[in-house]
Amino acid sequence: MFEKSTWIRLPRNVVVGHGVRSRTVEVVDDLHLGGRPLFVTSPTPREVAADPIAADFQAAGVDPAVVTIEEARFSAVETVIETAKAEEVAYLVGIGGGKAIDVAKMASDHLGMGFLSVPTAASHDGIVSNRGSVPEGDTRHSVAAEPPLAVVADTEILAEAPWELTTAGCADIISNYTAVMDWRLAHRLQNVEYSEYAAALAEMTAEILVDNADLIRPGLEESAWIVTKALVSSGVAMSIAGSSRPASGAEHLFSHQLDRLAPGAALHGHQVGVGAIMTAYLHGGDRGIWQDIRDALDNIDAPTTAADLGLADDTVIEALSSCHAIRDRYTILGDGMDERAAREVAERTGVVS
Repeated sequence: MFEKSTWIRLPRNVVVGHGVRSRTVEVVDDLHLGGRPLFVTSPTPREVAADPIAADFQAAGVDPAVVTIEEARFSAVETVIETAKAEEVAYLVGIGGGKAIDVAKMASDHLGMGFLSVPTAASHDGIVSNRGSVPEGDTRHSVAAEPPLAVVADTEILAEAPWELTTAGCADIISNYTAVMDWRLAHRLQNVEYSEYAAALAEMTAEILVDNADLIRPGLEESAWIVTKALVSSGVAMSIAGSSRPASGAEHLFSHQLDRLAPGAALHGHQVGVGAIMTAYLHGGDRGIWQDIRDALDNIDAPTTAADLGLADDTVIEALSSCHAIRDRYTILGDGMDERAAREVAERTGVVS
């Protein structure tokens, strides 16, 4: 008897484009959300987006509560939870980059209430995914959560975000190539549950950015449009899969280990991009896709070497040779690489000199 089943939770509305920030109240009305919202934001996004959106809500007769966070920490999640209870709010709105949205996502999951995602930077696929990522000490925790009820992504705002945040988002998406390679490998060798649809969607998002790398340029709304669509698709792929597998493989383990060895040295997306160059080489050698990944990253001004990340060569080698132990997830790294093998891969791909 066939007994397989699945439950896929996806955003009900995704609104992307020029000036759509002003449609946030309309999106809330369409979702039939009543009561008072709690805005979760950070200092710069508050000025750029949260305050104008709050004014729109006030004009509609709703006065939002606001929490401004400085860092994505579990303590910030607790602060949001406590504020939501004290203010008796009905739903949350994460307005900002990865920090505000991840904190709002995790708090809303704990509270059992919905949240909206209003990104002000296209820096990673967390704007729509069912995962939250929060650093604590020298470790970054990835936590399962519910995806947003809706996403409102204003390309006018996103195009004005710091360019390095956009290139980090691009690199995060491009790394889907190696994440899916690892997922297929784990399926073949370890019988890990696998979704052809989610894998194809994740790969397609990487192809969008590799094929359109020439169009990704600072200050262009069309670039923000391309990157945001790819980030949304990647997040949807994770929701379909019910895990982060479509967008997280050995390249993410490499990045998490760098966070332990050199916390704050580089952006997450940039780290996984460099990791993808090396893990793609392991998958395909000289005939693999690693050259295309490296060329695409270089084309959008994303880092491709240890020096670009601001890291010493030895730090990259140590991360690559030890990151397999970060979590119980089968990847091309298997049970790990010795230092000599890791150095050879990093040198052959030009990541270290």
